[in-house]
Amino acid sequence: MTSIVCADWVDASLEEVARADAPIGYGIVQPGPYVRDGIPVLAIRDLRSPSARTAHRSAPKIEAAYRRSRVVGGDILISVKGTTGRVGIVPEHFKGNISRDIARVRLRDEHIPQFWFQLLRSADAERTMELAAVGTTRQELSIGTLKTLRFRFPPKRIQERIAVALSDMDELIATLEASIVKKQAIRTGMMQELLTGRTRIAGFDDLWTESRLGHISRIKTGSRNNQDKKPGGLYPFFVRSATIERIDCYSYDCEAILVPGEGGIGSIFHYINGKFEVHQRVYKLSDFASNVSGRFVYYFMRQFFGAHAMENSVKATVDSLRLPTFTGFEIQLPSLEEQHAIVEVLDAVESELASLDERLAKARAIKTGMMQELLTGRTRLVPQEAVA
Repeated sequence: MTSIVCADWVDASLEEVARADAPIGYGIVQPGPYVRDGIPVLAIRDLRSPSARTAHRSAPKIEAAYRRSRVVGGDILISVKGTTGRVGIVPEHFKGNISRDIARVRLRDEHIPQFWFQLLRSADAERTMELAAVGTTRQELSIGTLKTLRFRFPPKRIQERIAVALSDMDELIATLEASIVKKQAIRTGMMQELLTGRTRIAGFDDLWTESRLGHISRIKTGSRNNQDKKPGGLYPFFVRSATIERIDCYSYDCEAILVPGEGGIGSIFHYINGKFEVHQRVYKLSDFASNVSGRFVYYFMRQFFGAHAMENSVKATVDSLRLPTFTGFEIQLPSLEEQHAIVEVLDAVESELASLDERLAKARAIKTGMMQELLTGRTRLVPQEAVA
């Protein structure tokens, strides 16, 4: 396929592209209590992946009064209350209804539902719906307003080609997301087994010893403040978040683990071996004992320190950690050689995950670029045979 300038797009309101016998409207006002064998009712939380496994089901006698809002495969769903402008598409063979927070758009036969699903998720469409919503504490996009919103679109044959191209990218993104989730689960299981000694690496059978962080490392906080950071600075600057800032100076040049003492208690861990700077409310663990791998300690803390931190955090306006919480944390240590072997295995999994994350970021960027080009009419996909 190739791309050429597109000139045959038109614009119309949502009401004009919707079927006359299925007017745009929202769903069940009061779905009633959950009924195990009732009618599935889709809510805003279901828009990302609508299915019959929705968390709500209404009694048939309640749902019967809302026949007008029943949905079928290919119907476009748009959230109109609370979080407005979210878009979903009903899968084939789904039988059910929608809540009052969702509007249904059933398209005329000359339109491709998958194309409109992609179009209404585009940045331009999101801005259009965002500007049309009203309310301060709770946003609302009225059905009357929704009907009048206008969008540009091509003929059906081009809608179909665009839908296929963008749907293929969605499938790739979904596959990568699933692979990452699976690999993360594998990593968690491996860490649980390897870092407790329940599973041993071949060739190692020595007993593990127990120690405390305060006995195997030096622990202290930094001295910098947030205002010291410099965008594009030469060195990493570890602050109280998962984001690593930059700075133009450094106080340390060593192997270290960095853990915020506030915010994201027990869930944020950084490892570095080089030059860096540290915020005054971030703890630095360094100067590890000669029989200890800092990288092993990093993995051990990621797996087990969180629960310990939550149990021992100081409860105030903002939960925080104090030095004794770190120094008293117990750690199980195999021989240094086995620590290195465990780290090698876990680093390999981390590398695979990083590669998958990179591929996912690239796929999402490509999808965004495709949407900007294909859904605005700036470029147009045509069959290769037409080019020939």
